[in-house]
Amino acid sequence: MTADAIASTPSLPTVQQGSFLTLHYRLAGPAGDVINTFDEKPATLSVGTGELSPALEQRLIGLAEGTRATFELAAGEAFGERNPDMQQWVARKLLSELGDPDEEYAVGDVVEFPTPDGMGQYAGVVLQVSDDGAVRFDFNHPLAGVPVTFEVQLIGVL
Repeated sequence: MTADAIASTPSLPTVQQGSFLTLHYRLAGPAGDVINTFDEKPATLSVGTGELSPALEQRLIGLAEGTRATFELAAGEAFGERNPDMQQWVARKLLSELGDPDEEYAVGDVVEFPTPDGMGQYAGVVLQVSDDGAVRFDFNHPLAGVPVTFEVQLIGVL
């Protein structure tokens, strides 16, 4: 290839704030994968909209389309430290109003709740069920307070 041909070769797009991405990614903690799209349909997201934590988005900025990379984040860096205030009791009456009144909850179940504005969802993990049906949930991110492996393959960057 001549120098002119190399100079005219378009460079691959790189991730910037506001970029729209098609990617495979894996998030894992010490207990293993929490999310892994490598064996599924790729994910799509927009950088800067809160779909990934700021620490994960920082790792993506500047990467070129086609890049595959793995990042190791220190405990608490990816999703913050575990917050004991995020463990809360939810009365059975409220659970019945938000979902199936006949639902049985067991320790370890992941339960999704609507956000107050009804536009999104958040999840909690069942920690304890009381005799009166109230349930204690942990609303911390499952990877809060632990080291995280973030593996990514950028398929497309717009």
